[in-house]
Order: sequence, then C-alpha cells, then structure tokens
Amino acid sequence: MTEIIAPDAVVPTQPTRNQWWDVWDQFKSHKGALLGSGFLIFITIAVLFGPYVWTLDPQRLDIRAKDIRPIYNLLWDGSVKATWAHPLGTDNLGRDTLAKLMAGGQVSLAVGWVAMMLSLFLGAAIGVSAGYFRRVDGPLMRLTDLFLALPLLPLLLVIMLLFRDSLRAGFGPEVGIFILIVTGIGITSWMQTARIVRGDVLALKEREFILAARSIGTSPAKMIGRHLLPNVMSPIMVSATLGLANAIITESALSFLGLGFPSDFPTWGKLLFDATDRMELYPERVIWPGLAISLTVLSVNYIGDGLRDALDPRIRGR
Repeated sequence: MTEIIAPDAVVPTQPTRNQWWDVWDQFKSHKGALLGSGFLIFITIAVLFGPYVWTLDPQRLDIRAKDIRPIYNLLWDGSVKATWAHPLGTDNLGRDTLAKLMAGGQVSLAVGWVAMMLSLFLGAAIGVSAGYFRRVDGPLMRLTDLFLALPLLPLLLVIMLLFRDSLRAGFGPEVGIFILIVTGIGITSWMQTARIVRGDVLALKEREFILAARSIGTSPAKMIGRHLLPNVMSPIMVSATLGLANAIITESALSFLGLGFPSDFPTWGKLLFDATDRMELYPERVIWPGLAISLTVLSVNYIGDGLRDALDPRIRGR
C-alpha cells in the first residue's frame, strides 16, 4: 500500500504592517503631543473659519462701545461696563477684541507657516549639499557658522529698517511687510536644520544601499531624491515644528517692537504692542494675545517632541 504524504500545511502570513502605523502608535502614546495637535487644529480652524461665525469687522470703530470689559466682569460686578455683544471686550476705539484676535491669528500663523517652509527649504538644501558634495562642505559650513554667530534679532531689525519702505512702495503696505518678515525670518533660521541634515547625510553615505546605488551609476540628483531625502525626513519634520514656533515668536517680537505690519493690520504681536499703554487699567488686552501666542508655541513644541520620539526607530515601540 502506497503511503500518501500530505503536503506541508501552508502557514498564513500576516500582511506587512506599514511603518507609518507604528509611527502613529508611538505618537499617540505621547499625551502632550496629542493635546498640542488638538489645540493647533482648534486654533487654526478658529482663525480661518471663526470670522464667518463672528462676523464683526475687526477694524470697525465704534466710539460708543469703547473700553468694554470682557463678559466675565459682568459676572463679578454688574456695574462694570460689559455686554454679550463683545464677550472679550473692546479697545479704546471700540474695536472688538475677539474679531481682532481671529484676524491677527490668520496673519501670525500665515507668517509662521511660510517662514518655516522657507527656512526648511534652505536648511535641507544646504545640509544635503554639504553632506553629499565634499567640495562644497567647507564653504557651506563656514557660511552656516557665520549666520550662527550673528545676533539674529538685531539683524532682523536692520533688515526691516533697510527694506521696509521699498517693499511697501512696490507691493503695498501689507503684502510688502509680509514678504519682508517671511524672508527675514526664513534666511535667519535655517542653520540648525542644515547642521542636522548634514550629519545624517554624512552617516547615510557610508551605508550599503548608498554604496550599491553608487556602484550602478546612479546620478547625484537621483541619489539625493530617492535615497537621501526620504531617510532624513524625520529630522526635517521635527525641525519644521520648531521652526514654526520660532517664526511665530519672531514675528510677534517684531510687531511688538513696532517694526511689523501697519498699525491698522492686527497680528498677535501688534495686539500686545497696542495694549501695553493701558495695561494696568485693562490687563486682559495683554492676556488674550499673550495666551494665544504662548499656547500655540507650546502646542507646536509638544508636537515636535512627539514626532521626535515617533520617528526614532530606537524609541518606537517602547
């Protein structure tokens, strides 16, 4: 009798798990990063779509409604001038504080995002070039050292004073100042990204897959685009969060010093600057934009911490 041997049972294999799901699992375990992401999404939606709900013009003057206190004062003392029509109060010209906060947030966040993208582009380009092309490594790193040695805030003040009038005349008072602030912040905040990316590229150049790609004649452009940039995205993404926070703070500082946007164009820093004269009588006018800046920057920093842990394979899974 012939013995029939059954074939080996085929063991079903689980599909390969996408690494981005591992990144998300590690990211959501960071409670601060989740809270920061939620607040950043909330503040972005509030400043973008809030004006469609709260339709008061932030530049509308109403002298009869000037110096109204926030609505919580009505709960404390009924004699305090307050009204539900202006829940966060008004300024000395009768402009609604809530409407100005939303309008100022649009400008501050726009400056932060655009300046961050410009600084990331410059930092990644200089870092990859310095790490991959040995002949330009020295000059580019000395240029980076030069920018790191410069006092950035005084340099920005000089740039604002030198080019403000010409750009305002060429592009208008709002667009010209926006271009100037974004460019100034972008060209003075790329150095940390460049150094981090250069170090990672120098380490990647000695890996086997890079040597194999070079041995088959892969061009430098394809080498950078297909092999180097995808492997340095994690430090670039972390630098993006820190760059966004730095850009918001820098724009607020420039506006607070009176060198930012025009006086009738609100930003969070400009609201702080306008509120300092009567800060003792109306401290809430400083509190609202200060809270917006602080909480936004804090949330972005928490997101950066979460991304750093989630994108590091040595930490992921702990």
